[in-house]
Amino acid sequence: MAGTRTLCLFDVDGTLTAPRQVINPEMDSFLREMQDKVMLGVVSGSDFSKVSEQLGKDVLTKYDYVFVENGLVAYKYGQLFAKKSIQDHLGEDLLQDFINYCLKYISQIRLPRKRGTFIEFRNGMLNVSPVGRSCSLDERMEFYQLDQKEGIRKQFVEDLQREFAGKGLQFSIGGQISFDVFPDGWDKRFCLDILAKEGLACIHFFGDRTSPGGNDHEIFEDERTTGHTVTSPEDTRKQLEKLFLS
Repeated sequence: MAGTRTLCLFDVDGTLTAPRQVINPEMDSFLREMQDKVMLGVVSGSDFSKVSEQLGKDVLTKYDYVFVENGLVAYKYGQLFAKKSIQDHLGEDLLQDFINYCLKYISQIRLPRKRGTFIEFRNGMLNVSPVGRSCSLDERMEFYQLDQKEGIRKQFVEDLQREFAGKGLQFSIGGQISFDVFPDGWDKRFCLDILAKEGLACIHFFGDRTSPGGNDHEIFEDERTTGHTVTSPEDTRKQLEKLFLS
């Protein structure tokens, strides 16, 4: 592990990898070289299985910190060291009311295609996908292009914000086919509360969805990080080279 106390903390989709794709071997190798300069960490809204699919089964040994589900499940130097549960925090009644409402809303949307797994229950959040997370890559792109034109996810979130106002829920649109739902304050900033105890000198955060409403916005804007907006894994590498290798 690097001796420096500077941490580079990365979003995954669109930052280290193409959306839901495996990291490019050249990018993976470049990050290993970066560990001579800085500490490395990832923070993702996805669960551990999805992150390990994209970054490798040895992800826990390649990164100093791995935060999945926005940091509700956290690993340091390969070991689990923090975990929190959404069902314990919100309670079963609110969870079921929310899930039932989402399923009813999805049943009333007409899309070119619908597949399975419309609501994925994670440890720290619910992930809601109008098209269904089991869609193929082509079906994913089809929905994403339609969503860009018609704002399907945006309208869905706005409806939920009205229906569940005052219930302590927060919404974040990320990736291409879904949005996350979690208790107030349980966005990607949650990992910063853990890192605050680690004695780091500086945290650089890199993400592609840093605009308001994006799932990188809150941590990007947080005063505890130096935020960097990227457009692709290639752009992430260029920015790292300029910051630490030039």
